[in-house]
Amino acid sequence: MNFTVTSRGDNVSNALQQRIKTYLVEFGLTYDEKEPEIVITVGGDGTLLHAFHTYKHRLEESSFVGIHTGHLGFYADWMPGEVEKLVIHIAKTPFQIVEYPLLEVVIRHYGDNKSERLLALNECTVKSPEESLVCNVEIKGEKFETFRGDGLCISTPSGSTAYNKALGGAILHPSLASIQLAEMASINNRVYRTVGSPLVLPQHHTCLLKPQNDVNLQITVDHFSWVHQKVKSIQCRVAEEKIKFARFRPFPFWKRVKESFIGD
Repeated sequence: MNFTVTSRGDNVSNALQQRIKTYLVEFGLTYDEKEPEIVITVGGDGTLLHAFHTYKHRLEESSFVGIHTGHLGFYADWMPGEVEKLVIHIAKTPFQIVEYPLLEVVIRHYGDNKSERLLALNECTVKSPEESLVCNVEIKGEKFETFRGDGLCISTPSGSTAYNKALGGAILHPSLASIQLAEMASINNRVYRTVGSPLVLPQHHTCLLKPQNDVNLQITVDHFSWVHQKVKSIQCRVAEEKIKFARFRPFPFWKRVKESFIGD
């Protein structure tokens, strides 16, 4: 089996990265950064997010597993003291595959026939660095509302515990193939009126954002951010692709939520 190991870059993570690589090679596995069947990340959720975007072209062939060298994450579930145990599992034990839904973002511009398609593991946010964002929100091809405010956040179920939660969005279980639209400080008056609550859209329901004022847009996809000009529309829906996690033991989602936000 081919594998690769990525690190957050600090001394502790780098040392663990080298140990894992040495152990797995001794077990007869092949280190392959280009075509890994399993991607091991050492650091935290941010490290796994980075690895996801590095290998998003191999989602059918690659599975991910994370070791956290900081706080317990929603994607990284193994601790540094369990490295030997994890290595033996990877080398000797057939692992279970758990799939999480992803967000597809398609950006279209005026005067350009080409579109840009992106995938997000956590969320996409849309803001204007210049003034309030004004855009029509269409759901399944029909206008739902005209939004005016600081911005909008479209998240995956696994990303619902991140920025979405800070905006008052619901926490969704990753087994639900859905996306969630949450508002950032919407303005409600006679002209602009929004529902004022996060919206959860199921698979095959498309959300289309159409900017109504001629401003540059700052669009983020996970930890990447770009400023776009003359945006015609931003289309969001559940992606056909999914991310695969290698599970060697139970990793209950609600237990992670409790440990992260409530504690013992």
